[in-house]
Amino acid sequence: MVTVEDVRRVALTLPRTSEHLIRDRVKFRVGRIVYVAFSRDETTMGFGFPKQERAALIAAEPEKFFPPSRADERYHWVQAWMAALDEDEMRELVIDAWRMCVPKRVAAEWEARQG
Repeated sequence: MVTVEDVRRVALTLPRTSEHLIRDRVKFRVGRIVYVAFSRDETTMGFGFPKQERAALIAAEPEKFFPPSRADERYHWVQAWMAALDEDEMRELVIDAWRMCVPKRVAAEWEARQG
């Protein structure tokens, strides 16, 4: 199981990321674009994810992933149960969501520094 602190350790290393507390919910964003957000009770994590791939992800692991609220279905967004995620998977989801928000050049420069 991962925690908000685990996600924070990953997200705050990503260029242009800032953390915000909005309506008692922790959110990570690039500029005005939120790429990771938690439920108030921190049991679920929403994250940026390609809309066209959302149904396949949820169908493959419905015990782990679920669709966004009806109001958020138009966005590139999926939700996951925090208790079902491991550290490596969380890291991949957070980084992929971040990549969707930053210019390709910024992501490429960050990746080059990772080795």
